[in-house]
Amino acid sequence: MADSRECVITLVAMSLLTRGAVLLLLLSSVSASAQSLSHAVWAESAMVKVRPQTTPRRDSVVPLVGARGEWLSFQVALHGGAQGLRNVSARFPALVGGLHRRIDARNLLLYREALLDITQPTPPGTEPGRWPDGLIPDVDEVVGEQRAAFPFDVPAGESRAIWVDVRVPSDASPGLYLGVVEVMGQGLREHVLVTLTVVDAELPSTSSLRTAFLLWPPHVCRAFTGDPSCPAQTQVYLLKQFHRLALEHRITLASAFPRLPDQPTWDLPDYDTFAERWGPFLEGSAPNRLPGARMTSLQYLGPATAPDLSTFELEARARGWLGRAFDYVGDEPPYGTSWEAVAERARLTRSAAPDLRTFLTATVTEVEAHGPLDDIDVLTVLVNFIDGTQPPYEGNQRPKYDAFLSRPNRELWLYQSCMSHGCAAGEPPPPENRPGQGWPSYMVDRSAAKARGMQWLDFIMGARGELYYQTVGLLSTAWTTQFRFNGNGDGTLFYPGLPSVIGGTTAIPLPSIRLKLIRQGLQDYEWLKRVSDAGDPAFARRVATELIPHAWAVPDDGARFERARLRLIRRYLELRSGHAQPQLPGEEGAR
Repeated sequence: MADSRECVITLVAMSLLTRGAVLLLLLSSVSASAQSLSHAVWAESAMVKVRPQTTPRRDSVVPLVGARGEWLSFQVALHGGAQGLRNVSARFPALVGGLHRRIDARNLLLYREALLDITQPTPPGTEPGRWPDGLIPDVDEVVGEQRAAFPFDVPAGESRAIWVDVRVPSDASPGLYLGVVEVMGQGLREHVLVTLTVVDAELPSTSSLRTAFLLWPPHVCRAFTGDPSCPAQTQVYLLKQFHRLALEHRITLASAFPRLPDQPTWDLPDYDTFAERWGPFLEGSAPNRLPGARMTSLQYLGPATAPDLSTFELEARARGWLGRAFDYVGDEPPYGTSWEAVAERARLTRSAAPDLRTFLTATVTEVEAHGPLDDIDVLTVLVNFIDGTQPPYEGNQRPKYDAFLSRPNRELWLYQSCMSHGCAAGEPPPPENRPGQGWPSYMVDRSAAKARGMQWLDFIMGARGELYYQTVGLLSTAWTTQFRFNGNGDGTLFYPGLPSVIGGTTAIPLPSIRLKLIRQGLQDYEWLKRVSDAGDPAFARRVATELIPHAWAVPDDGARFERARLRLIRRYLELRSGHAQPQLPGEEGAR
């Protein structure tokens, strides 16, 4: 009965939408009525972090635009008013595009946003207090169990938010869809109208920008079992869940494989067993809401011996993985390792496994000065050193990599680190981090825009991939503290979904809001690439550099990202169709 009522509401709204002025008047009256109450419910962009002190607004419509295969996100925010709200829940049964076009609830995910109480803020000038980040699902996206997102309370005088994901199915017909998020509670029944314009385009399930987001399995063991040395079979079970969740967010966990006790090398019974366990993720046959999504990188984690490297190369080639595999021959020399050790490891790999790519975090200037450039295939450069503000990396350094990249099979990757905010307490933070600008950042207490900016920089600099050093660094304490390397969330992008916290019967990994924003950035990269590939790389680059003119100038205004994305989509449609396209919904007023 409820589904029938929702369908009727949606179809009536669709009918009214064809007479736009009528619908706008209707929505204005609904919004005004809602605001006359002591509480408030409103539509909010995914680019706003809704904190307890967030002031309520009047928006009651969410305008979405997306392609088949794309994830779209928004929020439904609530303010408790003078009395607070009790037993709040929400439902979002469908998006309807007419009698025969429907996007059902399997593609619509609801989460309650959890707050992380931050007492030591990420420098500089970030406010302490509670910040939204962890996402507790209504029905989880890993095993499909009902969880404890709802009901929840909203204290008097405070705001809370519900996160909503929409996946546009690969078989969705282009056109307009409408749906209603119904928010209910004690004395509460409000609606937020969702409009979705599906454009005639499709994004790939696998990211065109390669990623190697790393994961240390003992951190997963500690969070889920209390023991960092959990058995290999337990690691296999848990890490498969992490791989699935990562691929649904378009990232690759390149090192998420069981390890031998107290060792960095993998627990590898044999390559047939490895292929049975992990082949589906490498080949794109594992269950996933992005059909065919596959890993874009694979870190070699075996012993540093010629026979082991040679065997890995042979096996990876035979199974179709070698083009994505790499050997991490050194990390940030001379700090993480010595230049002598880098040269020795690179020579070993080049000799024993000549087609296995060697991977190093360093600048081309440093590598040229220390000699091993001929033996390095992938240079992974800190974002602060590709377009910096301090000598010797002041200004755009990208032209210095042209000679290296002109060699066969060479790639440039980028990464961010604690240098985006200052790695040690008492260390002066980067002066570029001022309101409205600053380095890209995956910290909890940074703007949503900062977490979405990195992939735009990857495009601007011509990087083929992105490295992130760790994703579960403080997984075991993620609900209470993630302060690491002077930042909140540094190296932690997931949460432990224990039944005692999220309900249900099965322990699973959970995403953070930051992981959702990274996924949005990866999808932005797809639109940049599509416009370029369709024949207008100058337009794509202009949109990107107008948004982010320097690596240290990522804006905080999330609406600018939304407008830039919509410009790219419209230009792509123009290139595909050969004629001008009208502005897309929200292109001028994206919030």
